[in-house]
Amino acid sequence: MATDDAPVRATQTTIRVIRALRELDSAGVSAVAEHLDVPTSTAFDHLRTLEQNEFVRREGNEYVLGSQFLEIGGYCRSNDHLYRIAEPEIQKMAHKTGEHANLMIEEFGKGVFYAKAEGEDAFQLDTHVGKRVHLQTTGAGKAILAELPDEEVEGIIDTHGLPRITDQTITDRETLFEELDAVRDQGFATETEERIQGVRCVGAALTDGDGDVLGAVSVSGPKSGMQDERFFEDIPELVLRTANVIEVNMKYQ
Repeated sequence: MATDDAPVRATQTTIRVIRALRELDSAGVSAVAEHLDVPTSTAFDHLRTLEQNEFVRREGNEYVLGSQFLEIGGYCRSNDHLYRIAEPEIQKMAHKTGEHANLMIEEFGKGVFYAKAEGEDAFQLDTHVGKRVHLQTTGAGKAILAELPDEEVEGIIDTHGLPRITDQTITDRETLFEELDAVRDQGFATETEERIQGVRCVGAALTDGDGDVLGAVSVSGPKSGMQDERFFEDIPELVLRTANVIEVNMKYQ
């Protein structure tokens, strides 16, 4: 009988197979088996079962993730009150700034891009809905961390660490906590090339009536266009106003 400390091994293997296909983009049975260090027969059995249930499909001799995941993810998101309220405001923010506008939530200690929109001046970024990132590497993530108790932040660091993504990434606990204090004082978070070189971001947290953090909204753009008054005043003002609108609408809609 499985317990919290003894997960079902077959299910764990299936999850590892799914993650392998995500990391490899597409792969044959042998490549999946090698990637996971499992017998080829084990990889085949799990891939075949996933295929029979329409979670993966074959393209020639390789397997790729199927659209069932999109359907399930879309269902989860569309039934989320936060998404329904915030998504139109994210679109407005992208239109006003011409940049990338984002809604992020925290899940299992990572930041998840929950909604995004691109303004007419936005350039290509690696972000997509569902992408998970380390919270300390983004403006939205730092805004979320600033709303959490210190012991919860410590727990996230213990679990996920503070990995270096770029030369500007915060990798030291003391430095992170000092920045979170500054975020609390000014009400918004900034990030300069801490996840992607050449990109800056401004984020503000979303909280409910009890002060619990719901997520964060942010605007990301090229460093060249996120300077001086625009980066430190104009964009923060818009991000904070958007966060306030979403918080109010969450209560009354």
